[in-house]
Amino acid sequence: MDEVHQSPLLALIVFVPVVIVLERLRPDSHTLLFLLSVVAIIPLAALLSRATEAVAAKTGDAVGGLLNATLGNLTELVISLAALQAGQYLLVKASVAGAIVTNTLFMLGGSFLLGGLKHHVQEFNRVNARFQACMLFLATIAVLVPSLISEVDQPPAPAVSQTLSLGLSILLIVVYALGMFFSLRTHKELFASVSHGGEEEEKPWPMTLALVLLVVVTLLVALVSEIFVGSVQVAAEHLGMTPAFVGFIVVALVGAAAEMTTAFSAARTNRLDLSVGIALGSAAQIALFVAPVLVVVSYFVGPEPMTLQFWRGAVTMMIVATLAATLLSNGGRGAWYAGVMALALYGIFAFTLFVLPPANPS
Repeated sequence: MDEVHQSPLLALIVFVPVVIVLERLRPDSHTLLFLLSVVAIIPLAALLSRATEAVAAKTGDAVGGLLNATLGNLTELVISLAALQAGQYLLVKASVAGAIVTNTLFMLGGSFLLGGLKHHVQEFNRVNARFQACMLFLATIAVLVPSLISEVDQPPAPAVSQTLSLGLSILLIVVYALGMFFSLRTHKELFASVSHGGEEEEKPWPMTLALVLLVVVTLLVALVSEIFVGSVQVAAEHLGMTPAFVGFIVVALVGAAAEMTTAFSAARTNRLDLSVGIALGSAAQIALFVAPVLVVVSYFVGPEPMTLQFWRGAVTMMIVATLAATLLSNGGRGAWYAGVMALALYGIFAFTLFVLPPANPS
């Protein structure tokens, strides 16, 4: 009860069994299931946030940020796998591109804004930020290449795009694995958190309790995410949203709910290193690991192999978001107005997609 009193959002946990039961009794109530599944993910995200913070307190912010990014991206991966199996490649690609843009702009900007309003100026390890931004930039180039070859005068056969995408996907996965080895093993001293004259934080949960909750809550998030995917398309039509907007904005925000809770909370407690690590680390992980894995898995579960070929608007937004995040995090200091600029850029992208979605996305 004390946890519920400290975090009223946890009271929404009652919607988890409600949405699971409703999906069994009224599977055709897509709009209601869509809305309830979004609400149900919120308390699960809060629990996942608290449990991850407890683990991060023992492992340090670098490992904690990686752990939170991984668990948060599990929701994105489950949503994308369900859409992949259904052959909804537009939804998959829009959700991947949207997750990258959401993490680099909305999550990072929100962290700068909330932390800056309370602490005026905050410092973080800019080496870690530069490293994550460079990995993200590499991934956006890998996405840009298959998208560019589709624009030439004599576009290659689909088999060429599939082969190119598969090869690039394997390369990106290897680069990501080596990057983790570099940052967590051979050069981990470069990624130490900046020390803060911090304020007193809440006492973290015991490690055993935190680990058990991580497993249980992650399974529940996966279950609710499947219900979300099953209802999102029909519900979007009823609510007047396009598939591109749903994937790029709605799915991305729901998939990143757990990470956002932790990133915003960490920024408010003057742990901007953890916030930056989650935001940029999660975006890099989606670009270098989640998207390539989806390409590989599509050969086994999809109706046909998926490629890394995105529509031009999505590629442009990913590149601009990556450059913006690099510029904002380059100095190693955060203030509230930097957050405003990042959120404004995200708002420009979201409003553009809502008003003028891509006509013929690839």
